[in-house]
Amino acid sequence: MPLIGTIANSSARGFGGLRSFAPAAAQYIAFGDADSPRIFAYPWSSSGFGTKYADPATLPAGNPIRSTFANSYGDLGMSHGTTPFATVYPFSSSGFGTKYSNPATLLAGTGFGIGFNPAGTRIGLITNDNSPYVATYPWSGSGFGTKYADPANLPAGGRDISFSSTDVAIGVEGSPYVKAYPFTSGFGTKYADPATLPANASIALKFSPSGADLAVTNVSTSPYLQVYPFSAGFGSKYANPGTLPPNSCVGVDFTPSGDALAVAHNDSPYVSVYPWSGSGFGTKYSDPATLPPGNGLGVSFSSLGTDIAVKHADGVFISVYPWSPGFGTKYSNPATTGTSGGSNAVAFR
Repeated sequence: MPLIGTIANSSARGFGGLRSFAPAAAQYIAFGDADSPRIFAYPWSSSGFGTKYADPATLPAGNPIRSTFANSYGDLGMSHGTTPFATVYPFSSSGFGTKYSNPATLLAGTGFGIGFNPAGTRIGLITNDNSPYVATYPWSGSGFGTKYADPANLPAGGRDISFSSTDVAIGVEGSPYVKAYPFTSGFGTKYADPATLPANASIALKFSPSGADLAVTNVSTSPYLQVYPFSAGFGSKYANPGTLPPNSCVGVDFTPSGDALAVAHNDSPYVSVYPWSGSGFGTKYSDPATLPPGNGLGVSFSSLGTDIAVKHADGVFISVYPWSPGFGTKYSNPATTGTSGGSNAVAFR
């Protein structure tokens, strides 16, 4: 089963650990690769990829699975397959800073998921290997704080994690396939399961920017994508899109404005994007003229909503397109790229 990856938005770090929450003009794109150096990051502009940033002094340990930028400031995190299972760096227009210290209490196994809350004050990690399967921490300019207490109702294996401003959702390997909890200063009591469960293991999930909807993907069993209204718990599942993804969905993202929803999936066209509103799915956008050359592994919209990146299993492993809405002509490939398609991690800032 492919691994998975995603990245969010950020802006410049302030001095002495203070942070500036003004939107930054610069943009970056990063993605993972199974081979060393395992993480690739580039400046991004309307011309496409800039020159790759120098590798970080401390590389991620093991195959990257997911990655994320903290919203509103410059920290870049990646979950991976070898202890300490997650690596987080300060990140700016100069590239990678010195890796933050590992948390005092590590995740219990392979880092399958990583996510920041929208304010960038919490960070969550997910594993499918060992109980308690989830580790959440305060996050600040000093890095990881003391791990929050585990939820009373543990996920039975985890694949992905997503925060809204008030809640956290976890994609789960076994039934009910998704669990959600209130989360402000730690886990509250688990919300009731959705009335219509995801169709199988939830490999990727994402709250909409407003937190009003939760998209949950699954593998092996149609419809491969479920979206629920979310307000202090799950509402009734939205109707399926008119054109379903053709196979397992392993990456998902909303535009920053929440008006479109993208999934990366196995089988051509490898990426599907739908208009999104309070009424649910619109008619699927036309496929890009130049398709990704292999199974879609991850997807991310830029922080301005003007570009979309797809991580895939073949070719140069990354394809990026203008988004207007609808796909524009694919950007040129980066001059320096990875050598393996074994990572799903991709993200814009």
